[in-house]
Amino acid sequence: MHTSSNNAFSSLEKQLGFLLYQPYKLLIFLPILIFSTNLIGAMVVVFMALGLNRLARSLPVLWARINAMGSLSRVRVSGREQVDPTQSYVIVANHRSHFDILAVYGWLGIDFRWVMKQELRKVPALGIACEKLGHVFVDRSDPRKAKASIENAKAEIRDGTSIFFFPEGTRSDRRQMLPFKRGAFKLAKELGLPILPVTINGSGRILPTKTLNLMPGVVEIVIHEPIDSTDLDELELAQLARDRIASQLKSA
Repeated sequence: MHTSSNNAFSSLEKQLGFLLYQPYKLLIFLPILIFSTNLIGAMVVVFMALGLNRLARSLPVLWARINAMGSLSRVRVSGREQVDPTQSYVIVANHRSHFDILAVYGWLGIDFRWVMKQELRKVPALGIACEKLGHVFVDRSDPRKAKASIENAKAEIRDGTSIFFFPEGTRSDRRQMLPFKRGAFKLAKELGLPILPVTINGSGRILPTKTLNLMPGVVEIVIHEPIDSTDLDELELAQLARDRIASQLKSA
């Protein structure tokens, strides 16, 4: 009986929190998101045109942190000791929410180029800024164009600059990850780079997939031990990376 009362109180508390957060989301967070995206996106384009590449690449980190903290959410990272800053990696992570982008960009602490869906190129300010920063837009409807996009990015993946994939290919709304696509692991083999598995927890509670029900929360990023790609084939690499990510994966 006592447990039932506690559950009812917890449910009521969550509903009340959700209702109180809605005016904040619409009147404060959303304007911050729109303003910062347009301003920082424009600054990235200008700085890249002026050759201020290093400064331009620091701006998305600022953008991500402003908006993550503006949502009243927090991000914690463990496993930074696994990363050699002079080593390039093929980074792979599970994908639960659009909030993953803010968490990873703002707190992972690694210079990387993101492999993202072609549709994101159409997002005002964000799309052109990502293009200027060298992120890779992949047209999944055209395998030849997708392959060409990855080929063009290869030259930049060196000297500590990595490339980031969500190998599930889309967001998953359940604890069980979707099957991993092979592109990231094929690239790791071709470039002779280690795989860096990353687990993201909590983002699905902050912004559930296929909804706009943003709520404050805590995201945990766990960086795992890198996987040497030399002696494993693509399928073995994918399975090992998936197992490491799953070993720290929580329910949302």
